[in-house]
Amino acid sequence: MSEFFSPYDADQPLMLKCSCGKDHSAADHHAAVAADAAAVELRKRSLSSEFEAYSNEFIEATLVKALFPQDEVRRRFLRAVGKGTAMAAIASVLPVASMQAMAQEKGKLEKTNLKIGFIPITCATPLIMAHPLGFYKQQGLEVEVTKTAGWALIRDKMINKEYDATHFLSPMPLAISMGLGSTATPMNVATIQNINGQAITLALKHKNNRDPKNWKGFKFAIPFEYSMHNFLLRYYLAEAGLNPDTDVQLRVVPPAEMVANLRAGNIDGFLGPDPFNQRAVYEEVGFIHLLTKDIWNGHPCCAFGTSTEFIQKNPNTFAALYRAVLTAAAMARDPKNRELIAKVIAPQAYLNQPEAVLQQVLTGKFADGLGNIQTVPDRADFDPMPWQSMAVWMLTQMKRWGYVKGEVNYKQIAEKVFLITDAKKYMKELGQKVPEGSYPKFTIMGKEFDAAKADAYAKGFAINKMS
Repeated sequence: MSEFFSPYDADQPLMLKCSCGKDHSAADHHAAVAADAAAVELRKRSLSSEFEAYSNEFIEATLVKALFPQDEVRRRFLRAVGKGTAMAAIASVLPVASMQAMAQEKGKLEKTNLKIGFIPITCATPLIMAHPLGFYKQQGLEVEVTKTAGWALIRDKMINKEYDATHFLSPMPLAISMGLGSTATPMNVATIQNINGQAITLALKHKNNRDPKNWKGFKFAIPFEYSMHNFLLRYYLAEAGLNPDTDVQLRVVPPAEMVANLRAGNIDGFLGPDPFNQRAVYEEVGFIHLLTKDIWNGHPCCAFGTSTEFIQKNPNTFAALYRAVLTAAAMARDPKNRELIAKVIAPQAYLNQPEAVLQQVLTGKFADGLGNIQTVPDRADFDPMPWQSMAVWMLTQMKRWGYVKGEVNYKQIAEKVFLITDAKKYMKELGQKVPEGSYPKFTIMGKEFDAAKADAYAKGFAINKMS
């Protein structure tokens, strides 16, 4: 059969679409076939004893890391009590209705048919790939992953309970919980979906204008105000001496429209999610000026989360969701799976992107638009830990740029929204010594951030919008 049309086949309808009879192009057909084959291979890998052991260890390591973010504290604890006692102690204190809901015993699911929203970007890779790889089904869940047009719509559908859980920009649950830009509705971050994986992309006409000090008057796109993209771009510009509120224009543009706006000359650049940085290079309209990992290596971007009410009403369902997404994250972290994952998430139902673009993003071997092929294996990664110091940093930037007025109780908000310390509360109730941490320090453009000094940090920037 022809892969295009069959004008002389009496049994084949003569339609200007794929020869398989479906309403898509031959290219889309090939992508779908490749995605199916890749999904079969990844499912096969996920069922191997090797991956099962790896995945279980990954999940358990994630749990232990949540309790002991500082390696030395973890080592002292293990030396003091031994592995068996440590495992029993940790298992006895993990609350079901929190991020640590990872007990091996699976309770009856309160709700099995779920709708999860996502924006078609590589940040959502674990949440997306859990669907075609059957990880939700393995947990007894029937999940519809729903492509959504923009972040404001994601927010509204979560507030209106049209979605059970969603792909969030990691600052969004903080903002929604605080009532910034919407009705205050308690939300929780269960896992970070991705770290790194963003870039500053500029129009080709700026190839010889790489110094941000010279960018006064530039127009930049960001995907949403309550986004790491906004906060990282503002931080980067301010470090170069530019006031992002007066010296440049920042415009909210949906990620899928960023490349078209760059081509049309409506913007000079964007700090946006992949695959659109790479797509700008692919379409020869832009170049990658800087990966955001070079601003803050290991920074969070997107998250998987839901409402506090959903967790309270459906603790076992939430635990099952968490297991499915974390299993996908374990698979996505392994570099040997990245090429196949690119095939799985490329089709129209998910990212609707050329496989070549996704391959470059996920493998870290990519054309930068300046004539170079770069190799940066951790350009995008999938570390699920929602460190509360990450949340505190986001809150300092909300304070710095005037999104939050007055005094901010940084740790209280972080601990309500980023689910990592409930286990510590239970340990204390049982009379056990509570381990230190949940607030590791980070380095952003060469400067250390310590969540214990958040207020001084927020007030310490010369360029700010605090009244």
